[in-house]
Amino acid sequence: MGNVKLYSQIATAILIFISPLFFLDGCIEPFSPPEINSNDHYLVVDGFFNAGGTDTSRFELRRTQKVNQTTEPFIETGASISVETEAGETFAFTEPAKGMYILPPRNYDMAGKYRIRIATKDGQEYLSEFVTVSRTPPIDSLTYKLDAAQNAVVFYVNTHDATNSTQFYRWKFDETWEYDATYYSALEVVNDTVVLRKQNINKCWGKNKSGSILLGSTVRLSQDIIKNLPLNIVPISTNRFYIKYSILVKQYGLSRQAFEYWTDLSKTTQGTGSLFDPQPSQVTGNIKNTGNPKDRVFGYFSASTEATKRLTIAPKLGIFPRCTEPDTIPLACGRNGEACALNTPNLLLSYWGIRADSVLVGIESCADCRTAGGTTDRPSYW
Repeated sequence: MGNVKLYSQIATAILIFISPLFFLDGCIEPFSPPEINSNDHYLVVDGFFNAGGTDTSRFELRRTQKVNQTTEPFIETGASISVETEAGETFAFTEPAKGMYILPPRNYDMAGKYRIRIATKDGQEYLSEFVTVSRTPPIDSLTYKLDAAQNAVVFYVNTHDATNSTQFYRWKFDETWEYDATYYSALEVVNDTVVLRKQNINKCWGKNKSGSILLGSTVRLSQDIIKNLPLNIVPISTNRFYIKYSILVKQYGLSRQAFEYWTDLSKTTQGTGSLFDPQPSQVTGNIKNTGNPKDRVFGYFSASTEATKRLTIAPKLGIFPRCTEPDTIPLACGRNGEACALNTPNLLLSYWGIRADSVLVGIESCADCRTAGGTTDRPSYW
């Protein structure tokens, strides 16, 4: 499948024409197609309808941007989203965070057909085609092995459908890993006084979501079996395996049309890196503007069940994080006993000296694990 990068942000609807450079009399004539400077901000819909009732359905709404624009993508807030059945039943989403719309799990009619309706705050309405529910088979197993050539750990997925009716698959995954700061900060300053630190900022948990379009198909095979398909490659140098690592894989059955959409999108984003990044070709799905057929909409509405499986390992691979040596600062270094350590920008590690008249200090990145992007919140599944 290649290293196709897909991040959770929105694709832009820009068609880039790649033109060769011609040298005429030592001069280069630059070519800037009008699409690059287009001011249109098309709607992009990212998410799926979880018809299995096992988890929340989530959709993100963004707007496209210019190819040469470096600012964050536009977030579409204040929209009204609902999923409708052919019989006219409606299930409304809420917006707990800007641009993120959710629908709590419940029991849905697995034999029914569903579509999504979106009304934006500027008065535009978008509607998808009705789609059937794809039933996702369970994940048989998750495995891993050390690839010495890449100095990385590779994770694989195995699944099958005994009825030979799925054939098209998509996967996502969430990573979690435990890590420590190099030095333990046992002290802190409260009200100009050195006291024992109440919060442990030495141990953290980092998290990451899959950044690739992960697809698989058995349509050309005699049996609907996915065997040892590589999903994730994690270099040992990341130190994610030094203490403990966990990966949660989510599996979805797709229709042929949805699979073709994601395949086209993966080819498009391979050179640009992100679903929400500017893209070099037009990839549209099954969602249309009801009042303006010429208005492009990017995204594909799918309904399916979700299969999940978690694998947690502790292979003790990597090295303990290294850092600059801690420094020693006297607690009282002035004639009047001023607390010199209170003015340091570094974190206080521990008392030092025969009578604890000094403290060891270290820079924040060495003693506060949160500076590496994680949190001190221990996951419920840890």
